[in-house]
Amino acid sequence: MINDYPQALTIAGTDSGGGAGIPADVKTMQMRGVYSAMVVVAVTAQNTLGVQDTFPMPEKLIDEQFASIASDLKIRTCKTGMLADSIRVKAVVRNLKKYNLGPLIVDPVMVAKGGAKLLSDDAIAIVRDKLLPLATLITPNIPEACELTGINIKDKTDIKRAAHELQKRGAKNILLKGGHAENSQKANDYILFEDGNDMWLTAPRINTKNTHGTGDTISACITAEIAKGRSMEQAIMIGKTYVEQTIKEGIHVGHGHGPLNHWVKVKGDEIDDI
Repeated sequence: MINDYPQALTIAGTDSGGGAGIPADVKTMQMRGVYSAMVVVAVTAQNTLGVQDTFPMPEKLIDEQFASIASDLKIRTCKTGMLADSIRVKAVVRNLKKYNLGPLIVDPVMVAKGGAKLLSDDAIAIVRDKLLPLATLITPNIPEACELTGINIKDKTDIKRAAHELQKRGAKNILLKGGHAENSQKANDYILFEDGNDMWLTAPRINTKNTHGTGDTISACITAEIAKGRSMEQAIMIGKTYVEQTIKEGIHVGHGHGPLNHWVKVKGDEIDDI
């Protein structure tokens, strides 16, 4: 039947190096058996060594991309990634309110692995006040959760406090990723569900520098699984397992922080069972 196949939308920036952003989202959704559409918010000149330049899309073109997709495809769920600046964040929020694109997963890309801010303070404020309340799930790392809540996160207690604060601000479910925690041999992710239940996911750290695009990949995997009808808990668990495998079964591309291996399949998972 027309438009019967699972479809998801990524709203983000490109990565010319192919490891993060829209390329990572599309590769992940493809591997998870979901058709991926895209709204390009910005174009970057980027590789495994860093970002050399960026060019944000005109608002009119962002609006037209949303309109084109909404008029033809049947998007079951969508996600946001890097949104460039306050003008582009406002444009995305406006269009998300205008069209029914299913549950929204927000990957609040605003702080780089090295700690540098990727969004200005005014753009962060719009993400916090306008985009976050639209989110079915938000997937910040520790520095991003600090920016969004104002909480100085140092331990598990702070992580839980920050997650509850994000929920008070409107996000229904929170996956707070603990990969940026210092002096830990394990990565501790905290999940706070809409119904108030919560859980920790703990995994050993993998000794590799090839982790470019992990945030994009896990949020894209969760988006794809929800498009296939999985519950939030199932989608997060599959996302966590998938991204761990992409790191464990790594590939070597470039001279810096290399990309993940998006070709992996989750052990025991039937990719055609969609």
